[in-house]
Amino acid sequence: MKEFYFDNAATSSPKPESVYEAVELAIKKYNANPGRAGHRKAIEAGRKIFEVRDKIAKFFNLKNNLNVVFTANATESLNFAIKGTVPSGASVITTNFEHNSSLRPLFYMQDEKGVKLTFVNTYKEIERSITSETKVVVINHISNVNGTVQDIRKIGEICKKYGLLFILDASQSAGYLDIDMERDNIDVLCTTGHKSLFGIQGVGILCVREGVDIKPLLEGGTGSFSKLSRQPMEMPEKLEAGTLNTPGIMSLGAGIDFINNFGLDKIRNHENQLTEYFIQELEKIETIKVYKSITEKQGPVVSLNMVGIDSADLASVLDEEFGIMVRPGFHCAPLAHKAIGTYEIGTVRFSFGFFNSLEDVKYAIEALKNISEQI
Repeated sequence: MKEFYFDNAATSSPKPESVYEAVELAIKKYNANPGRAGHRKAIEAGRKIFEVRDKIAKFFNLKNNLNVVFTANATESLNFAIKGTVPSGASVITTNFEHNSSLRPLFYMQDEKGVKLTFVNTYKEIERSITSETKVVVINHISNVNGTVQDIRKIGEICKKYGLLFILDASQSAGYLDIDMERDNIDVLCTTGHKSLFGIQGVGILCVREGVDIKPLLEGGTGSFSKLSRQPMEMPEKLEAGTLNTPGIMSLGAGIDFINNFGLDKIRNHENQLTEYFIQELEKIETIKVYKSITEKQGPVVSLNMVGIDSADLASVLDEEFGIMVRPGFHCAPLAHKAIGTYEIGTVRFSFGFFNSLEDVKYAIEALKNISEQI
């Protein structure tokens, strides 16, 4: 049976061929510990790591490429950003559409550090929610549940106006939307490498604007400053304890090259076409409830439910009978499901990527019609 993959919000699949080649090259040619020795292989690996730092800095318009930090995933990046910057007792504004990778560190800060949390649905509610105690705004750029897109340029303007730290979770938007840390006044950008940036799993990104101080949560080997008893305060070593994931980082570099060569606008336009067609056709099926963005813009993520069948059962039928891979349930975003009214039932999520075609989407729509007619 042919496979139809619509779970790109979880991880993109397939990857560009150049990404697979970069991983093989990293394992075969650059299989040394970067920054941990003076021999040629370690130096070459370290050079490759630096090249990807520079690509990321340019991609997000971060002025200092040494402020690009590699982590294990977006969750680790967000833990660094939230736990390392939010002052005890401060007030934080965030949204109901955050992933648990932000929510759980925020609730930790609430429980352990006396931080006050204010939840909004969209960027339009942020300014009127600011108080004298507000210090930080934490925003998920695109919801991984229904594709709600927050206007980060407007959020950045508000944060600059009131002197607030702006932390952005770009896990669903990096590689799909244009993100400029300078233009958008983003202080800390957190994302993963394995979604729309096309890298493999196991590498995350933390981009830190010059002058923003993040306290290290991890301490250990850095390959430099070995005589210090504590973690060095120089970037990126300050936030990079332990051996880096060279294959993952090189795959990420290859993914960014692919995006730059093909064109971010072309990728976005293709995914928008698929998403718009999918929603348009679904809304013609009476037994399907579509959950889409609650702002003006829609990301390539759409949730749905079908009358008469549980979301998990629907996903199983799609997989087993039609070869369609989607994600049912609550998507690690409980407050988002409360906001859209699916907290008790969950949804079936379709998330589109560059390698999906319009024919794939048409097949998925026909499969949903087929199931609907049999219930």
